[in-house]
Amino acid sequence: MKKTLRTIIVEDEELARNLLKEYLKEIPSVQIIGEFADGFSGAKAINEMKPDLLFLDIQMPKLTGFELLEILDYKPKIIFTTAFDQFAIKAFEMNAVDYLLKPYSRERFRNAVDKVYEQMKTGQEIPIAEITKHIDRSGEKLERVVVKSGKKISVIATREIDYLEAQDDYVMLYCSSGKYLKQKTMNYFETHLDPKQFIRVHRSYIVNVDQINRLELYEKDTYRIHLKNGSTVPVSKTGLKRLKSGLDF
Repeated sequence: MKKTLRTIIVEDEELARNLLKEYLKEIPSVQIIGEFADGFSGAKAINEMKPDLLFLDIQMPKLTGFELLEILDYKPKIIFTTAFDQFAIKAFEMNAVDYLLKPYSRERFRNAVDKVYEQMKTGQEIPIAEITKHIDRSGEKLERVVVKSGKKISVIATREIDYLEAQDDYVMLYCSSGKYLKQKTMNYFETHLDPKQFIRVHRSYIVNVDQINRLELYEKDTYRIHLKNGSTVPVSKTGLKRLKSGLDF
């Protein structure tokens, strides 16, 4: 007898949720314990209810499926569902349990659930960390950053970031609304932030060019940037070259 899979659906489209529920009615070993139309409530429920399986849409407002993965404390097995095939490389290539491209058939859906049971039988774990690493290696530019601190989730538009500072294995984001610690690398942000908007001026600092007030010679061959918020940021020789190139001076 198959183990009962306690399942949560996170999908912003009601029709898509209804289709999932219709297909799941035919699989009595799968029990739906919650359905949510947004990533925020979905993430909260996943961390609290600890489901065995998650059906997760990718392209959702406020919080995407990939952003939701970043803030999960508890990692269930995941079947991605989406209407956009460009996300397949990010999700399916790294062997998340499965990736259902809408519209999908009953047979295709059933195969995805069977794959969950096969992974459970073999003891194979979903490489969530590998999925997020693969996303990190993509060249897509960030428009927002999702940060989880305790039970609080903050979504920060990149335009609101004044500057970023490296702090060991984390990066501190300084914004007018406060500061936020994100477990990413400076290389990640240098790659994913708009290079016309953000320039890495030092191995430990990236600045939003719109927040630069002035560049000042501090000591011989040593410069500092004064930001509009009153902060100062050191500039390395390489950073100075990047500034001159990016700002055309």
